[in-house]
Amino acid sequence: MQKSWVITIDGPAGSGKSTVAQMLAARLGAVFLDTGAMYRAVTAAAMERGADLDDAQSLQEVMETTEFHFEHKGPLLRALVDGRDFTDRIRDPEVTEKVRHVAGQPLLRERLVQMQRDFAARFPKVVAEGRDQGTVVFPQAQWKFFLEADVAERARRRQKDLAAAGRQITQKELESQILSRDNSDRHRQVGPLAAAADAIHIDSTSISAQQVVEKMLQIIHGEKHGGN
Repeated sequence: MQKSWVITIDGPAGSGKSTVAQMLAARLGAVFLDTGAMYRAVTAAAMERGADLDDAQSLQEVMETTEFHFEHKGPLLRALVDGRDFTDRIRDPEVTEKVRHVAGQPLLRERLVQMQRDFAARFPKVVAEGRDQGTVVFPQAQWKFFLEADVAERARRRQKDLAAAGRQITQKELESQILSRDNSDRHRQVGPLAAAADAIHIDSTSISAQQVVEKMLQIIHGEKHGGN
């Protein structure tokens, strides 16, 4: 299907997908596709417009009347909304909390999936992370990974990231948010969080991101598993 050489990394919130994907892309000389940034950009635009996030028509109108552009900039995906840089803004916890509204809308998701494929087609090598990359977006990816970690560890990591950004929130609150997001992601009608049948599962609870990357590289270079 896609012409690019693609590796997908799927998994729940806080499992380390973005960090691992960035590191793996750097090691392989590939471009990192942060699909979450795309969903966050649409969510942030809708919030700025004052759109009703529970109304599909309102969200669709935002999508149709807003120009979204994504650029590869080092380890980050730079998000531009109507020409304005939203790269930092889309990481706001409030955006994270509300992104499920966009992710759960079939028509919006269809548009975003196409945006992801179009982005990948611009580069020869891509490492894409998300929740449905290996199942929906790039079903013919060369390698598919599903990254997992227990809830307490995922909350601890998220808390550390937020603290570094000057934001304080308890681990209990984060665990509650993560469980809610997991439930929403796994049970939505379109692109639910799920491992592809041929995905390789890696539990990152007790190992570092670097160790996860090394495991992936061993598999990739050893060609112990691969798609078409």
